[in-house]
Amino acid sequence: MNTNTSPASPRLGRLTPVLVVERVEPSIRFWIDRFGFTAANEVPGPDGSLVFASVEKDGIEVMVQTRASVIAERADAAGELDGHSIVLFIEVDDLDAIERAIGDAPVVKPRHRTFYGSHEIYVREPGGNVVGFAQFG
Repeated sequence: MNTNTSPASPRLGRLTPVLVVERVEPSIRFWIDRFGFTAANEVPGPDGSLVFASVEKDGIEVMVQTRASVIAERADAAGELDGHSIVLFIEVDDLDAIERAIGDAPVVKPRHRTFYGSHEIYVREPGGNVVGFAQFG
């Protein structure tokens, strides 16, 4: 781990993922309905469906944007959106409660114990991204 704090090293702030998906609404509902996030921003497109939205809870923000809106802003981005993946990793204090909240979300990796001391489960949210939940201790 780099602990360089020299003046040439910029301070980094909060990390907020932007999930690029086909449809915003199912992904936003995943976070709100299952984990109690609150809608923070919504941007409708010309047809009324959302092209961007964000949710927040406990200092965590997740942004969701449609693939089509990214391409509309920058057509050359289309190639960048294929073949890339992200896994969100969220530390929690009650994995049992998370498992109940997951409901019928597709499980990518069932609950397991890791060599670094956590219990984890990974699911796929409606936009196709993988979300891992980990309880340490």
